[in-house]
Amino acid sequence: MTNKLLISGVALLLSYAAIANTTTTEPVFIASGKQQAQLKSNIGIFEENVEIVHGSRKISADRLEVHRREELGENSELLVATGNPARFQEQQSDGSVISASAQEVRYDVANRTLTISGNAEIMQAGQKINADVIVYDMAKQLINAERSSNSKGQVKTILVPEQKDKKQNKEQGKP
Repeated sequence: MTNKLLISGVALLLSYAAIANTTTTEPVFIASGKQQAQLKSNIGIFEENVEIVHGSRKISADRLEVHRREELGENSELLVATGNPARFQEQQSDGSVISASAQEVRYDVANRTLTISGNAEIMQAGQKINADVIVYDMAKQLINAERSSNSKGQVKTILVPEQKDKKQNKEQGKP
């Protein structure tokens, strides 16, 4: 019974199918209180109440660095958001929301990977993973959570069993 609950909970955490629907050809919008650019090194720096939107993805942070890597071609940005905490959020096609928070959120637009580190937490549908570092490959729909090499802490997961009434209502098209 416990193994079935664990397997179904982990499967739910990994079932982020809607993320694959947002293409990398969509523009990245950034708003902040202060912006500067280091033109020679292709780095943009944004500070004070930073908000980033890329398709259905949103990131909020205290500070953001955007690194443009011309050798990777179009959509080659690496966004490095920091905050206390920095937050990532995306609405899925089924209406659920995946959210993540950490001291640092790295979003590689071209490779479609999200790396959160420093008190990292990722949640969806009541399921939650806490770790030092969590890497989420959006294309493969794969989450890798681990403690840092100098930490004695553990990766922690909270699985919430799905309620039968809610499942039956969804199947019948009721809220």
